[in-house]
Amino acid sequence: MTVQLVRPTLDLFDSWSAAVAEFGAGHIDGSGLTAPVTGDRQTLEALIEKASLLADTSAELPEDSVHNDLYWIVDEGEVVGFLSFRHALNEYLREVGGHIGYAVRGSRRRRGYARAGLALGLDRAREIGLDRVMITCDDDNVGSFRTIEGAGGVLQDVTDQTERGHARLRRYWITL
Repeated sequence: MTVQLVRPTLDLFDSWSAAVAEFGAGHIDGSGLTAPVTGDRQTLEALIEKASLLADTSAELPEDSVHNDLYWIVDEGEVVGFLSFRHALNEYLREVGGHIGYAVRGSRRRRGYARAGLALGLDRAREIGLDRVMITCDDDNVGSFRTIEGAGGVLQDVTDQTERGHARLRRYWITL
């Protein structure tokens, strides 16, 4: 396994489209896409443009946005998942999203991709000078909370987020 974080690119369109299709039309954590999700070329072109704007730290963003690096978790040319690294937390991200969001496609789960992608995301956080990062996951997502805990995550709390589309959410901090 040779896992890399790759910024969205047309070069991996077929693999990205297959990964998106595997998730279905709902929200995909860390993908930068909003539901309903489609894996067509026009959607990818818009995502590439959005990713470029969000990553540009000199760009002025809307008040509800933060600078964000959108990545694909890639192994040997195959998009196996998604990772979003947010440079800072706004009010919403403090409650629900955290600094890092990620998802691995179902056919590639339980193979270490989430762990490897998260480790690379934490490296990115160190690069920009963060001392610690917040990561959240649904309370019933055992695979995700074990991944976060394995990376040094310390549970802050478990909150009810039904009004925001999550039943119960675990919030963790990882000191870098």
